[in-house]
Parts: sequence; C-alpha cells; structure tokens
Amino acid sequence: MRPILLPVCLAGLVLGAACAVNPATGQKELVLVSESQEIQMGLDADPGIITSLGLDPDSGRQRYVRALGTRLASTSERPNLPWTFRVIDDPAVNAFAIPGGHVYVTRGILAHLNSEAELAGVMGHEIGHVTARHSVTQMSQQQVAQLGLVLGSVIAPKLQRYAGAASQGLGLLFLKFSRDDESQADYLGYRYMRRQHYDGRQMPQVFTLLDRVTQASGSRVPDWLATHPNPGNRLEAINRDIAATPKQSLGTLVNREVYLRAIDGIVYGDNPRDGYVRNGEFVHPDLRFRISFPAGWTVQNGRDAVQAISPQQDAVLQLSVPSQPTPEQAATAFFAQQGVSGTPARVNLHGLPATTGEFTATDDQGAVVAGRVSYIAYEGSVYQVLAMTSQAGWPGVRDVAWRSTTSFDRLTDPAVLAAQPWHVQVVTVPRTMTVEEFARTYPGPVPVATVALVNNVDPTYRFAAGSLAKRIVGDPLP
Repeated sequence: MRPILLPVCLAGLVLGAACAVNPATGQKELVLVSESQEIQMGLDADPGIITSLGLDPDSGRQRYVRALGTRLASTSERPNLPWTFRVIDDPAVNAFAIPGGHVYVTRGILAHLNSEAELAGVMGHEIGHVTARHSVTQMSQQQVAQLGLVLGSVIAPKLQRYAGAASQGLGLLFLKFSRDDESQADYLGYRYMRRQHYDGRQMPQVFTLLDRVTQASGSRVPDWLATHPNPGNRLEAINRDIAATPKQSLGTLVNREVYLRAIDGIVYGDNPRDGYVRNGEFVHPDLRFRISFPAGWTVQNGRDAVQAISPQQDAVLQLSVPSQPTPEQAATAFFAQQGVSGTPARVNLHGLPATTGEFTATDDQGAVVAGRVSYIAYEGSVYQVLAMTSQAGWPGVRDVAWRSTTSFDRLTDPAVLAAQPWHVQVVTVPRTMTVEEFARTYPGPVPVATVALVNNVDPTYRFAAGSLAKRIVGDPLP
C-alpha cells in the first residue's frame, strides 16, 4: 500500500489579527497565526505525515539530507525554527514543507536529481516557503478555521465520514501555493544555496528536469506541480537572477559525485513489496493477499488503504485494516456509528472467516449513502473491504462490490511473492557513448527514454568516458 494524500482540516487555532513583517522579504502583511502557533502546527503534523507517508529506510540518506538541509536553514532568516529534513518513501518527483520548519523530499525526486547543488536548490525552495511564511499567510487570508483542501483524493465529501483510514486525515492543511509564492520561493532557494557556496547555475537544471518529468507523465499532472503551480517563466526568471549575480557570488560547489554516491541503490519507482496491480488484480507480496477491483476503476495504492474509484468518480471501493481484532468486533463498531443502519452476518470466504453486510448512512448534511462493508480475518489481521456510493447509485454497484469482496484470497504465486523493487545504480562510463549505447551496455527493465530522464539529459546525449551515470536495475514484475 502506498501513500495517499487525505482530506484534512485544521481547527482550534486561537487567532489574533496582526500586521507583521515577513522575515524573508521585509514586507508587511496580515498574519493571524503567531510563530509559536506555526511551530506547534508543524510539530503536531509531522508524526502523522511520517506514519501516513512513510520514511525512506536508508539511514545514510536520511543523515545526508538532514545535514544539507540544516546547513541551508542555518543561513536563512529563521535559523532558530525547529527545522527537520526527511526523505519520504514515495516514488513521486516531489518535495514539500509544512509550517514551523519541516521539509520533506521524496525518494522519487532524489532518484532524478543529479548533484548536491540541485538538491540544495530544491530544499532551499522549500525552506523559502517556510521562511516567507507562505502557508500561514494563506491561512490568514482565507480564514483557516473554515479552510480545507483535498489533494490526491476523489472521494465525494459525503462519503468521507465512513471511509475509515481515508477520513482520518494527516492533521495538516496542505496548501497550493500561488504563483507569486512560487517565484519568491525560487529566489529564496537561489539565495540560500549560494550562501552555502553552491553553484547557483545548477538551479535551472531542476526546472529542466521538472519539464521533462511533466512531458513524460503525459496527461497526468506531476505531483510537484499539484502543489507547486508553475509560474510559466521560472527558468527565465532564475536565469535573469543568475545573470544579475556577480560572478564571485555565484558559488562553485556542485558535488555531483558526492550526491550520486549518496543515492546509489535508492529504490526507483513503485515498490512492489507495498502491493501492485497485476492482470486486473491487486496483489501484495508482503501481506500475501490478492483482491480484484472492478474493470475500468482507477486503483490508488496508499500506505494506509487501497482505493478503487469508479470511472464516473461517484463510487469507491476501499481496502484497509481496522483497529479491531476480529471481523465481528470491527463490524459491530462500524454499524454502531451514528446514522448507520444495517445488519451484518457471518460468512466464509475461501475458508477465511468474515462478517459482511449492506448499510445505509446519513451524513451531517442529510445526504444518504449506501454500500457494503466486509471484514475478513487473514494471517492475524482483519481487512475491511468497503464499497460506497449514493443511495440511488447503489443498485448499479451492488454486484461489483460483492464480487470484489469475495475475490479477497491468499496470494500463492511464488513469482509474485518474490517480486523485488527496482533500484538506481551509479556506474562509471567506460568510454564515450550515447544514452542508447549506455542502455544497451547496461540493460535494465526501463526504456531508453527513462534512462535519459533519470540522468536529466536528452536521448541524443553522449556520456563522457569516466563520467558517472545512472541506470535502473531489477527484474520485470511478474
């Protein structure tokens, strides 16, 4: 199961209007959140993010990123915040920050960057969001007590209450920054990396990479752009800043080899040990189960839940793990919720004890949803399979919901049980060769275009003899 961004809300803040000076820009602005509140928000949210999204298990990479971030933050306008820097175990090309000094980069973006200077630019950008107080300024402008934003979730609001893990949230408000905020964070990131003597001329390489990731993603909006709207002229703007910077202030550190050695071996792409879709089934090698979702539904694999969304985005099937130790106790807790009605019954699914039942539920606004919830005991855990839609739409979903529930079974295919993730491997190029020649010399499970993408070069690029380059190693998924 992989991370999903969940619906969240932030409440209980004691707000007092104040006109404050932005520490990074020197400009006066309306801020309703004090620094102590901002810090507390971050401290409260960080554990939930770690639990929900997960951390890269490599302690060496965590130390490397933490040391770099700490150096960059020490020269910022807010060096005394309780800064933390973490690598998230997520294949997305992304980085984000939350109020109070918590910065996160994904293993996905680490796999695609190609120097420490580039990483310094990315982390400096996120530090800039914090030092300029972009999140708390938006909260002040939009009356934070009433503001909520869902990222990466298409469950209709009236269904969220009953969705178990999908309704618990991260305890944090993720904001989509404005174009002005992004431009300002770019400039601040450029400022902070140069204060640590990194070559500011490497920052445009990050924008080139993001453009390439955007193109490779097709119609899907990359995760970075979901929370970082592109001003459209970021590359031109940073190039203007570089041109206006005295040569002696540009910095000289690139540290390409140091960086590539630090990420050597990092997992690339989705980790099949967390589950993946195979031949229409969702299989989970570590947890040793399989389940079929309806054909044509979009499957979203999260660390806490797996969801399948109907093509019309009006129905959801969710697999998760409740806290109760038996199917009967879990069903009792579900049907005891206020507004829920229905009668569960014990059944046997492929020899596995289960409790299931259809239900209707009324939300706080009076809307009625309908569905089926099933609890299945398997290898010491209880799994919840929850299907929901509107009451009117339930007759069209009832059969596919039951088929998905009854498809839950043991995973016994030895090849699937043994599936392993792909990794980035750094190699020294023995002679001058094109990207295509490099891919033939060092074959892997990805196409030439992906080899070019992770090295942030054109497919026609020629690697110099003795240079370092990244390949992807691993076996095709069974």
